[in-house]
Amino acid sequence: MSNDTPNHHPATKKDKPARDWRGLVLPIAFITLWYVVTSLKLVNTKLIVPPVGVLTTSFQELGNVDFYTGIGLSLWRDLSGFLIGSLAGIAVGVLIGVSRLADKIIGPTFHTARQISLFAWLPLLSAMVGTGDLSKIIFIAFSAFYPVVLGTLEGVRGVTSAHAEVARVYGFTKTQILTRLILPAASPQILSGVRLGLIYAWLATIGAEFLLVNDGQGLGNIVFKGRMAFNIELIIFGLVAIGLIGNAFNRIADKAEQGLLRWRAPAR
Repeated sequence: MSNDTPNHHPATKKDKPARDWRGLVLPIAFITLWYVVTSLKLVNTKLIVPPVGVLTTSFQELGNVDFYTGIGLSLWRDLSGFLIGSLAGIAVGVLIGVSRLADKIIGPTFHTARQISLFAWLPLLSAMVGTGDLSKIIFIAFSAFYPVVLGTLEGVRGVTSAHAEVARVYGFTKTQILTRLILPAASPQILSGVRLGLIYAWLATIGAEFLLVNDGQGLGNIVFKGRMAFNIELIIFGLVAIGLIGNAFNRIADKAEQGLLRWRAPAR
């Protein structure tokens, strides 16, 4: 009888997954096609500018201090509005989810108001508080508020009556039911709503800066200045910068969500 067994060598270091570069295929193919059609003059290069021109403009803007000042202002507006909207959204979502009276009083108004396009609020905001940072932050807060409320509401209503009965058996107070049962059980949906709110807040930041032009600073204003000067290179540079920062936000939110939900047992 053979006692041969396969040799298993325990790994001394945690193997890191190989980086997946397939996401670069589409951008590289697009840039290649863009370069070819502009080099061969197959398109109007005043409208579809060559990538070299965009690259030159990018280097000029990256060396401009105002560009970094604009990023700082955009991030400040975005995070301020996001924080206000998220905290308010969690509070309202929990209130509607746990209280039938609040659902009857607040619910109809909330569900009606969220059907109104967010950009439809901009004329009212600009008329009431002007076109400065306050109106931008309020608009961004509104943008984050709605998805956070919906995510929180879905999570709170997902808590089953069986869980609530167990809490009653153990004699939980109302505060303990909220903090030790409802919020932990609803946290995945709440964090999903917060993550969606972060995306909406960034979109609202750029939209508000583009439409509520006041100080002329911010990433949205780069696109606005490019449009006013018919500078296609500057417009494309602004769009790429906006997209890269938005993608960075999404990655940070993904890591934060994984860390905050690490306490949950992994799905089998």
